Amino acid sequence: MAQYRVVSGSVALITIQNPPVNALRAAVREGLFNAIKRASSDPQVRSVVLSGHNGTFCGGADIKEFGNVSLPGPHLVEVFQLMEDLVKPVVAAIEGFALGGGLELALACHYRIGHSKARVGFPEVNLGLFPGAGGSQRLPRLVGVPAALDIIITGRHVAAGEALKLGLLDKVIDQNTVDAAVTFAKSVEGKPLDNHRLGNRPCPPLENMDAFFEEAMKRVHSRARGAVAPITCVQAVRGAATLPFHKGMELEKMLLGTLFNSAQAQASQYCFFAERAGARWSMPSGARWDTCKAKPIGTAAVIGLGTMGRGITVALARAGLSVVAVETQEHQLAEAQRAVSRMLKGGGRVSYSPDLQAAAEVDLVVEAVFEDMAIKEKIFKQLSEVCKPGTLLTTNTSTLDIDRLASCTRDPQLVVGMHFFAPAHIMRLLEVVYGPRSSPEAVATAMQLGKRMGKVSVAVGNCTGFVGNRMLKPYLEQANFLLEEGATPELVDAALEEFGFPMGVFKMSDLSGLDVGWRVRKEEGLTGPGVTAGQPMRIRHSRRYSPLGDLMCEEGRYGQKTGSGWYLYDKPGGRVARSDPWLRNFLEQYRARHGLVARRISQQEVLERCLYALINEGFRVLEDGIAASPQNIDAIYVFGYSWPKHRGGPMFYASQVGLARVLEGLNHYHQAHPDVPHLEPCSLLRRLVASGSPPIDKWSEVVKGHRSQL
Repeated sequence: MAQYRVVSGSVALITIQNPPVNALRAAVREGLFNAIKRASSDPQVRSVVLSGHNGTFCGGADIKEFGNVSLPGPHLVEVFQLMEDLVKPVVAAIEGFALGGGLELALACHYRIGHSKARVGFPEVNLGLFPGAGGSQRLPRLVGVPAALDIIITGRHVAAGEALKLGLLDKVIDQNTVDAAVTFAKSVEGKPLDNHRLGNRPCPPLENMDAFFEEAMKRVHSRARGAVAPITCVQAVRGAATLPFHKGMELEKMLLGTLFNSAQAQASQYCFFAERAGARWSMPSGARWDTCKAKPIGTAAVIGLGTMGRGITVALARAGLSVVAVETQEHQLAEAQRAVSRMLKGGGRVSYSPDLQAAAEVDLVVEAVFEDMAIKEKIFKQLSEVCKPGTLLTTNTSTLDIDRLASCTRDPQLVVGMHFFAPAHIMRLLEVVYGPRSSPEAVATAMQLGKRMGKVSVAVGNCTGFVGNRMLKPYLEQANFLLEEGATPELVDAALEEFGFPMGVFKMSDLSGLDVGWRVRKEEGLTGPGVTAGQPMRIRHSRRYSPLGDLMCEEGRYGQKTGSGWYLYDKPGGRVARSDPWLRNFLEQYRARHGLVARRISQQEVLERCLYALINEGFRVLEDGIAASPQNIDAIYVFGYSWPKHRGGPMFYASQVGLARVLEGLNHYHQAHPDVPHLEPCSLLRRLVASGSPPIDKWSEVVKGHRSQL
């Protein structure tokens, strides 16, 4: 786990060997500890170089060992202190990356040499933690408090060039890093090391320290949205700035202890694994897409260059594909060309055409026109005739039937959904939707392309709304019902934002455009001329319906794009939401017209009504086999719908709250609102509670048993 050999006569070269990322698991820690002690007592050795096997320095601690206190061997703090105290110079040779515990390891060395393409950083905050093996104490002493705090709180990767400017690296080279480190180590043999032991150094002076940390804490509180780890990062770094090293280490240990087994840390680490789970799943045919070879994709066409089409074009071009962007509207085509060029900054291979014939020779097509089934069917018929045999035809639809579109083509097995999330070149989620006739190869190709674009790709089954939007519908419904009953957009949004969402439901609706949902509801036959004939305005298909969003659109209030929606904006396209007296009056008149009496609604009711309805639909998604696992649902919501990572995703949140409590809440609200079927507890949820509410990783056993009786 830690290879030891003497090179160049006097340099002990210690190489960490634990593929793929040389994580610091127990055996590695023990190997490092023994190798350092050996170097200390080896009379031939006058310096040490620490490197990682196969071009990677160290990816940090092994997350699979988190929380296991019974592991043998020394703690990382002991290993790092032994290294820092060594009387012989220790040089880190950083190739690839040094992240988390890997960067803490490098900081315990006396010098750091990095390859020009190396990256360093502390991503622990994304796991609900902070660097707790000396990193929060050593980094501020090396680069100063402001730079250290930024690196630790953001969890970002720092490129070698920036690390050199900050003083985090002593030298950056383009050649063999280990050879350069060995040469450097020999040049510093016998030189004083006190100033290179970071535990001996004070932090660089910081003017107005109290004011700096007070402002830093305010910023973190406003951005963390309830996450505790970023706040703890500030406390730990303040300890580095104000306490002796050994006292700072004690503070670091105490703070880490409060986080380590917290619900937020467990949720964040659950998200880490959910992101990588990747929906290993058999299709209805019994074939596994994840064991099927993907088709090579070198060229692609995007049909429709609205906001989504432009983002998809950029995402494909950045992934190295040659892209044909097709838009039949001349003005839209010219505008899209300018927008895509700005986003790509002159890079990428993109050509533009008003003619669908331009897609004739591509390997893959992404259709991204309006959510109108008739238009999409027409395009798929044309594509089937125009494109070469074997071309994969995909649609960016967010709700429509994939199988119906496939039926318009000569090769329905080559049709899958690729549901991107806006903005498509930034948002990480990709729902890959397969219909009953989609081939495993087609699904594998779409999934592989998603990975190539840097997406979190999740394979899901075919139904209205798939997974994400299907679950979103009852969530949005409850928000609208709450307005009817006496809530305001401000109250609902405040409750959801305090929970951790970056935006409440009504601010998000204004951002995306109220007309988008209106168009979908029209497609579903829920609104429009003649729909309410013979049935009350607030009833559709014998169930409760809120027409509030439809009425807003009829008033021309589409959200930010028109300068008014659920909120008022300074101008069309404005971003700052303000309360709108018109809306309050509109809601009062609406309630009076329908005989509704406004009542006081608490933030707790807002959370339970909205979140429990969404979670309940998640259980139905599992019950119907549309998602393979609760982990896949949670990945969709964290990476596509901005569910707060420190809450773990809706299904994980349900497991933390307690399934019995969720069931009780749904029963309560369904009794109060029997005309809302989404509030009736799903039979799978009832079955899980009856089974003793097993942990989330055991749900699949109950799901399988449930499906066998369907």
